[in-house]
Amino acid sequence: MPTATSRSLFALPVLALAASLAFTGTAQATEPQEPPRTITITGEGEVSAAPDIAYVETGVVTEGKTAAEALAANTAAMEQVFAGLGEAGIEKKDMQTSQFSVYPVYEQVKPEDDRPHTPKIGGYRVQNQLTVTVRDLTTLGGILDKVVTLGSNQLSGIRFSIDKPEPLVNEARKDAVKNALEKAKLYAGAAGVALGEIMSISENGVSMPQPYYAKDVMMRAEASSVPVAAGEQTLSASVTLVIKID
Repeated sequence: MPTATSRSLFALPVLALAASLAFTGTAQATEPQEPPRTITITGEGEVSAAPDIAYVETGVVTEGKTAAEALAANTAAMEQVFAGLGEAGIEKKDMQTSQFSVYPVYEQVKPEDDRPHTPKIGGYRVQNQLTVTVRDLTTLGGILDKVVTLGSNQLSGIRFSIDKPEPLVNEARKDAVKNALEKAKLYAGAAGVALGEIMSISENGVSMPQPYYAKDVMMRAEASSVPVAAGEQTLSASVTLVIKID
């Protein structure tokens, strides 16, 4: 029967062998792997579309000897403008007051001598600015003609935009990926390598359409409606692909 001492002596080689195996496994696990060869390429895509919504900045400016007189005249004119816009199909939610101000108008007084003088208030001016959202651009010329005819004597400009740009942006994103793949194939062919799987796709950014002003609007009294050109807007996207090469 083996003694305790003989059992201990027998266990030592076994422990040494286990430690050796564990060390070998650790060394193999920590051995650095060679990173895959890749190509990084950026693609661009864009889509152009005609605007489908317009924002008209219009309003009424009136003057009077007193602030109350100027305000009364302004109120009467703006009520006609609001009524005309409603008749033209513009909903109340699409009419928003963007600026309202009352301020004095000073007269130029010629001094009788060289002494300083206080400017004299000759009257008051009231300005009521309105932002009108036009969702049917085929009615835009007629609406401009109507508001001017009804008493609007201020037209700051027209901003055109695309109401729902996200579907168009998605098309630009697809074109950006397609453009990146085409360039990757071109470079891979020139380098004599084959493309493998796409390892990552990242979006660098998108360019959404920003409302732009059309200030040169022709106002013609003899025209049945104001001629307006909306033009086009461009939406773009950029992506970067990392692709494995063989």
